[in-house]
Amino acid sequence: METTRSGRRTGAARTWWMLLGFGAAVTVAAAIGGLGVSGTSDEYAALRQPAWAPPSWLFGPVWTLLYAMIAVAGWLAWRRVGFGPALWAWSVQLVLNAIWTPLFFGAGRYGLAFAEIVLMWLAIAVTVVAFWRISRPAAALLLPYWAWVTFAAALNFSIWQLNS
Repeated sequence: METTRSGRRTGAARTWWMLLGFGAAVTVAAAIGGLGVSGTSDEYAALRQPAWAPPSWLFGPVWTLLYAMIAVAGWLAWRRVGFGPALWAWSVQLVLNAIWTPLFFGAGRYGLAFAEIVLMWLAIAVTVVAFWRISRPAAALLLPYWAWVTFAAALNFSIWQLNS
């Protein structure tokens, strides 16, 4: 009986450690995205933007919430099936997420950043479909992220057009 209880505790502890791992993975992606890129608020403010562009202060709180949701979504999917194709899709979209900021702000390559965000959008779509099959709550947690990236892609495209 004791072994069973201990086994359950070990499994539960592993589950919670994995949640921290997913949070760490998302934090690393966010940090990589920001490496070598400073003054993004000033750069963003200096760009010609469409009238519907949000203020720069909004991006931090939105991305913080979205990154938390991305981490929990990955964790929920992992709890259902472990590491497999769905988590590979999750990883790909996260890598693409990390690449966008240096392309857009660090390199000022708005057209290339737009092409990259389209790939990210597609990778999120693949992840949502894969998660839907194994965990609807995990898929649902990615929908606001997908919507925000849709908006960000439109903003990226507009800024590219207005500043080229």
